[in-house]
Amino acid sequence: MSDRATAPVPPRLQEWEQRTEVPLFVAGLVFLVGYAFRVLAPPDTGAVRDLALALVCATWLAFVVDYGVRFRLSGLGRRFVRAHWLDTVVLLLPLLRPLRLVQVYTAVQKRREQPRLSLYARVMSYASLTAVLLGVSAALAVYHQEHDAPGASIRTFGDSVWWACATLTTVGYGDAVPVTFGGRVVAVGLMACGLALLGAVTGSFSSWLVQVFRREDE
Repeated sequence: MSDRATAPVPPRLQEWEQRTEVPLFVAGLVFLVGYAFRVLAPPDTGAVRDLALALVCATWLAFVVDYGVRFRLSGLGRRFVRAHWLDTVVLLLPLLRPLRLVQVYTAVQKRREQPRLSLYARVMSYASLTAVLLGVSAALAVYHQEHDAPGASIRTFGDSVWWACATLTTVGYGDAVPVTFGGRVVAVGLMACGLALLGAVTGSFSSWLVQVFRREDE
């Protein structure tokens, strides 16, 4: 169990997180849009690509500042890294930056005394949102790595989207596969996330069905 779960959140840290929820949400969207423009813009649009790179760097800097402030206000010292492992991973791997949007949505739900959605609906919504964000990010990253690689089967962004859908759902048709080292690293991460999401959704749906049948029997 993490230190955050066993110890109360310092008031200053709680106030900081509440104030930065919306700005960080916007920063996550800006990062994804900037990265998409950086990857998909034609090579001759130098100004657009430079602007997209500036947006990506600026949003990454915003997350670095937020991480540093929360590290200082938490009072946990090095234990903060373990207690906030997702933030740490996201900080080191910019590809996962959009996952911060899921964390913001979770924080908004926790601030409600009675969440609008049931436990099973929340699991499904979290899994769906995570799958969409991961799929888009992975498709962009793989297209960036693969589209001009020798012998690549992923030449267009449409090919990368098709590959991401097949990989995330664990189908794996094999008609589009990454050939570069970077593309294969992304593929391994996406396969692991796909298995985890599939297990979460399947388990939640099965539990919901059991609960429904039990109510009918009673």
